[in-house]
This record gives sequence, structure tokens and C-alpha cells, in this order.
Amino acid sequence: MSKRTVLTGARVVVPEGVRENGRLTVEGRTLAAVGPAETPDSAPTPDATGQEKLGPTGQETLDLTGHWIVPGFVDIHVHGGGGASFSAGSHEESLRAVETHRRHGTTTMVASTVSGDLDELSRQAGSLSELVEQGDLAGIHFEGPFISCQRRGAHEESLLRDPDPGDVRKLLDGARGRAVMMTLAPERPGGLDSVRLLADSGVIAAVGHTDGGYESTREAIDAGATVATHLFNAMPPLGHRQPGPVAALLEDERVTVELINDGTHLHPAVLRLAFETAGADRVAFITDAMGAAGMGDGRYPLGNLEVEVREGVARLVEGGSIAGSTLTLDQAFKRAVTIDGLPVPDTVAALSANPARLLGIAESVGSLEPGKLADLVVLDEEFTLVGVMRQGSWEVRPHTR
Repeated sequence: MSKRTVLTGARVVVPEGVRENGRLTVEGRTLAAVGPAETPDSAPTPDATGQEKLGPTGQETLDLTGHWIVPGFVDIHVHGGGGASFSAGSHEESLRAVETHRRHGTTTMVASTVSGDLDELSRQAGSLSELVEQGDLAGIHFEGPFISCQRRGAHEESLLRDPDPGDVRKLLDGARGRAVMMTLAPERPGGLDSVRLLADSGVIAAVGHTDGGYESTREAIDAGATVATHLFNAMPPLGHRQPGPVAALLEDERVTVELINDGTHLHPAVLRLAFETAGADRVAFITDAMGAAGMGDGRYPLGNLEVEVREGVARLVEGGSIAGSTLTLDQAFKRAVTIDGLPVPDTVAALSANPARLLGIAESVGSLEPGKLADLVVLDEEFTLVGVMRQGSWEVRPHTR
């Protein structure tokens, strides 16, 4: 018989809104029921440590009154964490990054690479594909090398190249069918043909690190691009005479816009503008985190470049460009509701439902509904993470009354 876990008393965020005094029942790896709280027939009593004892049928009941329960977070753009990088192409490093973000509520994640030699990127993708196949990752995202030299950010310029469809196909082949997204600058020669190739291959074409304008971005969207990679960052700014890619990406209902909500990449007013313009169902919060996420200040590698983190902000040692982030999605959640003033359901959508739908996995993750995987995050009244469950097992176990 599968172990049963019952969580009661919390505010539960479901697709319809916030369910006060809710009750979730977990059977094995999945959610069996989501409804109003009710008193179990034989509620187990706490032991001397304050934890609940298992009842006679193997049921465990946790009273989470005063807490929030939200779906596990889905990060479609993350480079590493815990001092480890997905670009290392090492299972040990990749799993360390995965485990770091899981402890911060990200129960589903896509591994992002940085620009590199095509052969090396193919090798990295081959290694990462094995972790996709065993369920630790949801896919692979190639960020570069087909991006703009003018908007390269923390990508090494000598490694950048035009997005030739043959080269794009080489990376997809290296990923062994596990690539889910590629970021490119569609204004570069071969850009639109590569967007079409990606769309035809079932891989998300993302516009990012681009120096293109409004019209070229519109062309890319019409060719099949459906994501704005970290909107506003690494692209021309929004102008009243030259609206650039930002306006094109915000206004088109076919596009999901990534936002990095760490207080460094975006001003709160800009973040709110994006939500109001695109609508809450078209925003995906990402971390764009590099290896320093979950760690302290210091120096870290990012591909072939070196990054220095000071007061939590990552910048290239040479040039000073922002180099990803040290963000985790629980921090993005707390900031969204306590500083940016976003409604909790909208924040949950941006962290879970929207990216899950974009990846085509919404039937199993992204919301708290019966039959889906038991991926959830427990937050206290101040929206600080206190518990994480992934597929029915606690990654971080909350303390109960």
C-alpha cells in the first residue's frame, strides 16, 4: 500500500484561486485529493518532537495552519547552483545544481548551457540528456552561441556565430531529442530559417541576446518564436520612436516572457508593467542562476568566463556585465508578493502553471490538482519557504505544530 500524507489547515493555491483552510491528500507520488479541511476519522497525534505519528493505516497528517501551499516551481532557464554548473557536462555537478534548487522549491527545471564550441556543447547536451531520461531534468536549453555580439552579456564573443540551420541541427542531435528550447538572435543571417527549424522540430525558439528591432522581432514571432529570453535584459530598450523587440514581444499573445525578479535585473515598476501588458498567463519567472546560487560571495566560473559575486550580484570579472543571477525561485516568489505587490495567484502562475504549460507538461505538474504529481511548496505567513515535496517525498520537511 502506498504511503498516504494528509496536509491540512493551510491556504492552498489551486487553479480557481486560494482555498482557505484547505486539505491535500498525497498517495504515493501523486495528489489524490484537494479540497476543504475536514477532521480525519483517526487523526494521528504528535510525538514528543512535535512531528505527527503514522496512523494505523500508514497515514501521516500534518497540520499546516498559518501556512501557504503552492505548486512546485518550474524553472525553464537556470545554469547552475550550489557551486556547480550545468555547462561542466558532469553528472555530479549537474545533480548538485539540481539538488540546490530543489531545496528552494524548484521541483522541475530545464538545464541551460552558455555559448561554447559546437562540439563541446554537443558533449554537454549528451551528458545532460541522460539526466533528462532519468527524470532529474525536464529538458535542455541552449542559450547561444547564435546570439548578438552587441548584446552578448556574459557570453564569450569569440564563440558567437550566425545561426546556421545545420549548426542548430547539430546541437539538437547532440541533445538526443531532449532539447526543449534554444535562445538566438533572429536578426543574424540564418536566424529566421533556424527559428522555423526549431518550431518544426518541436523545440521552443526564444528571442534573446538580440540587437534586432521591432520588425525583425515580429518576423521571428511569425516564423515560430514563442519565448522572450529574460525580457528587457540583453536587448535594445523600449523606446517611444524605436519600440524595439520589447514591444513586439510584450504585445503578441503567442509569446511567453521570461522575467528575472531579483531586484537587480528589473525595477519593480518594469516588472509590473510587463505583467499588466502581457497578462499574468504569459509571464514565466526564471532564475537565470549560475553556480553561485545558494552560495556566498566569491568568484565562480561561467562557461569560459570568470564571475565575481558581491552582495549577491554576479558580474563578469572582465567588463563588469551582469552574469546571470544568484536567485532561487522561493526568493523570486517572496519578492513578487511582498515588494512588487503582485497577487499570490498571479505569482503562482508565473512560477508554476505558465512554464509547465509552455514545456507541454501541464498534465503532470504546475498546479495542485488530483492526479498530478505531488510537487508542492510550503511557505509561512511571511512567504518564507519552510517545506518542499517532490513526487510525494519531502525534500525539505516542514515543522508542524
